[in-house]
Amino acid sequence: MRNKRNSKRNKIKLLAFILTVASIAVILNKSQSANHAINQRTNNSLKNVVGSALIGAKGTYGIVVKNLKTGEAYSINAHKVYEPGSLYKIWVMATAFVKIQNGILKADELLSEDVNVLSDKFNISSKTAEMTEGIITLTVNQALEQMITISHNYATLLLMERIKRSSINSFLAKNGFNESSLGEPPHSTPYDIALFFEKLYKGELVDQEHTNRMLNLLKKQKLNDKLPKHLPKDTVVAHKTGEINFFSHDAGIVFLDEGDYMIVVLSETNSWVSANERIAKISKAVYDYFTNKNKSVFEKRHSERIRQLTDLVGMTNFCLFYL
Repeated sequence: MRNKRNSKRNKIKLLAFILTVASIAVILNKSQSANHAINQRTNNSLKNVVGSALIGAKGTYGIVVKNLKTGEAYSINAHKVYEPGSLYKIWVMATAFVKIQNGILKADELLSEDVNVLSDKFNISSKTAEMTEGIITLTVNQALEQMITISHNYATLLLMERIKRSSINSFLAKNGFNESSLGEPPHSTPYDIALFFEKLYKGELVDQEHTNRMLNLLKKQKLNDKLPKHLPKDTVVAHKTGEINFFSHDAGIVFLDEGDYMIVVLSETNSWVSANERIAKISKAVYDYFTNKNKSVFEKRHSERIRQLTDLVGMTNFCLFYL
């Protein structure tokens, strides 16, 4: 008789254990469904965050934001055409690294040219030229660093003379940057600039070694009065700015523990000063959104899941104790 009771009790305990496991699976599945629903909701919130940062803005802004971990994204005027200003230098950089990777160009190769020759070749007016006389001599590495970190125009022209404009346009076509061209003037869209940074981040432009070298150059950017301006000083941002005529831009990747994200802001206004501050304001709003709001949602969701699991395990243990 006692054996039968023990057998029956063991069966009940086994059933309780199975029900507990099944309940935990249901809770976890609901949690995953909640994650999806939250991502759907936060897309609207990201839209509101960017919209609020644009209130009172004059001119036009083309913006693409994407969390490179979760895929959450928002864009406005993504396919509007802008003159990229010095943003075209990211294409020069990438084309140079393709050639370095393929052994066509050496990082320590010495480049040298008369400034006036470069000005004539690339139709640079003496009124706008950074340099008007002399010889510029840099290694490929030095030219790349000056082109990206301080946006040195003649370092760029020195590289372009070596790698050729046609190679840069071929690079654009090969990688699907169909809304961009290094014509006169160059043109691009927020969509294409965002696509460039996403492909760079994923290592789709060159191998990982040269991808890291490009990202490290962009992280050393010294012109930080836009995207990084209002972010915490230790925030790592790999980015490139661009200004010309009525256009002011900044684009790049912000690296965070909560998840890296890409942000591209192109603008056309009658004031660089106001546009630069607006870009900084948009950047801070997006940063706060990803660091604070998503963290809060995660903690709330995690706490609720732990509470449910704790209650369930406690109830199961109670039942098993009195069986």
